[in-house]
Amino acid sequence: MPPNVEVRRSARRRRTVSAYRDGDKTVVLLPSRLTQAEEEQWVATILERLAERERRRRPSDEALLERARDLSCRYLPGPPEPASVRWVDNQRSRWGSCTPDDGTIRLSTRLRGMPSWVIDYVLVHELAHLLVPGHGPRFWELVAGYPKSERARGYLEGVAAAMHMPAEDEPQAEDEPHADGELRHEVAG
Repeated sequence: MPPNVEVRRSARRRRTVSAYRDGDKTVVLLPSRLTQAEEEQWVATILERLAERERRRRPSDEALLERARDLSCRYLPGPPEPASVRWVDNQRSRWGSCTPDDGTIRLSTRLRGMPSWVIDYVLVHELAHLLVPGHGPRFWELVAGYPKSERARGYLEGVAAAMHMPAEDEPQAEDEPHADGELRHEVAG
């Protein structure tokens, strides 16, 4: 068994295997009827799937630049050519930024792990700044060319609102989404 992997078997779980990250540990949920060999096979399979999903959700700077170029060609006229696109961890109040003078785009590391269509929206938003520096009507017209722009804006607004909500004093139920899309119900507090 790889380090930092916890296997939890359940008699109630019949046909599904799932996994989620819990800090630096990965929890794998399995039906209790599986043999040791089947457990090892499923753990290896689910860890590989989880790692692949994380690679897709956390692309490298090089992959971001390639993705930005593709989005630019598909959704923007011109198309604008970014000089570089990279992750930065010093942006706490915005999702991305662009310097039109040198063609650099920076995305907040807070976007890592968000759905790819949300990251694509932020990239299109910043690419549009290479053509139109401000947030006027022409800028928003360009951004609207991305088919999921309204949906992504709503998603980001929801995340931003949730990040600024005051903590409750009383314990409350929360549904926490995990990397594999499974929801785990926990009582906070």
